Amino acid sequence: MMQLKDILYKVTIQSVIGITSKNVNKIEYNSNKIENGNLFVAIIGNTIDGHDFISSAIKNGASAIICQKIPNETVKDITYIIVDDSRKALALICSNFFNNPSAKLKLVGITGTNGKTSCSTLLFQLFKKLNKKVGLISTNVIMIDDNKIQSNQTTPEPLLLNDILNKMVLNNVEYCFMEVSSHAISQKRIYGLDFILAAFTNLSQDHLDYHKSFKEYRDVKKEFFDSLNQSSFSLTNMDDKNGSFMTQNTKSKCFTYSLGSGSNFSLKILEKDFNGMKVLINNKELWTKVTGKFNAYNILLVYSVAKILGISEELILECISSLNSPEGRFELVDKNIDKIGIVDYAHSPDSLKNVLLTINELKERDKATITVIGCGGNRDKSKRPIMGKIASSLSDIVIFTSDNPRNENPKDIINQMIKGVDVKNINKVESEINREEAIKIACLRANSKDVILVAGKGHEKYQINGNEKIEFDDKKVLIKLLKNNY
Repeated sequence: MMQLKDILYKVTIQSVIGITSKNVNKIEYNSNKIENGNLFVAIIGNTIDGHDFISSAIKNGASAIICQKIPNETVKDITYIIVDDSRKALALICSNFFNNPSAKLKLVGITGTNGKTSCSTLLFQLFKKLNKKVGLISTNVIMIDDNKIQSNQTTPEPLLLNDILNKMVLNNVEYCFMEVSSHAISQKRIYGLDFILAAFTNLSQDHLDYHKSFKEYRDVKKEFFDSLNQSSFSLTNMDDKNGSFMTQNTKSKCFTYSLGSGSNFSLKILEKDFNGMKVLINNKELWTKVTGKFNAYNILLVYSVAKILGISEELILECISSLNSPEGRFELVDKNIDKIGIVDYAHSPDSLKNVLLTINELKERDKATITVIGCGGNRDKSKRPIMGKIASSLSDIVIFTSDNPRNENPKDIINQMIKGVDVKNINKVESEINREEAIKIACLRANSKDVILVAGKGHEKYQINGNEKIEFDDKKVLIKLLKNNY
């Protein structure tokens, strides 16, 4: 159950200043003045309603309440502020409290199902190479120029988010690249932030445990572009069927990119192997250290954003050649080992398909693709058979295993994945609940130059089993087993 501390946001009453009359319907005063103290924001969540905790918040020191409805019983000397949407109000309060830091940065948001971490990280690397003061807010890590902060969410809650942006301002950061998740848009975490540019990568099935339908998921993503103003830019992937939909009705100036033609920015893959690829961008050839079609889109987005922000093409192309994939994104483990080991975060059907197609294009024709994969517990169950189908159809051997089972039985999750496997591929499938044992089986099955893909966790260094968070690192385990000649 959510604790009171997860609902209570402590900011001074003075930060209420700045909520406009458009957002506030009614202010009810039970005293003649507002004292400095704690402000409680009552948020209606998926399973918990913050309004049920108003009396507890007052007992814990709240002297003002932001809510969407007045409680049945009010308390003397407590101020109740009625708003249309508590989440929006909270986001505005947090931004005002830190003096609107997003307006003092060149804030770029990346949204989409896949590629957010790679694109934001590659942009951070690129602008660092250009000797700019840069910030990064990503699934993997938060960076304030050279200072690292551990990341627990793709997009932080508004209080932490604005605190981070303010720290960037205080450290003279000029550009900030951040991932914008569908949860963050839906929960108004980014409401009121001043983005100079929003970029769309792609859209495929994910998070349907939260959004309930693909249409709802798609429409939430579009809200980000609908919120942009006339002085901002938008960039969208025209090779994705939802690319043009995202920027319909946006007030921002629109740019497009694609691997085909008819876009403002385009790219063509000339050569590729496991170590990188040669690409053609605007008739300029260059070698990149990332590989695969999905990474070609990432590189093109990075190039496009930099161009829109006014960086010279010569500098962009020079720096792109030296960019590295983020940790856990199509990451090759020890290259001195005879078998090819890859760790990737792929945990949606489309991302898994992209990674496996890339491996099958790059590996030697007579060599095997061996995949270790699971699906997270307490998450979208509908994608499990789809993941099972994709893994078994595009692999020579697949071992289904645990991946953060949380409060579900991992055996049940695996059985749901197996339901998606075509009859013709069922003989390829093995199951092993213990993730380390599953990786061991993959290493035992592999011969020289075979490719072992361990997918789903990428950069994560843990397994969540029940309420326990256990240390576990796919990359370390894979290297250890390969070196021990399993």
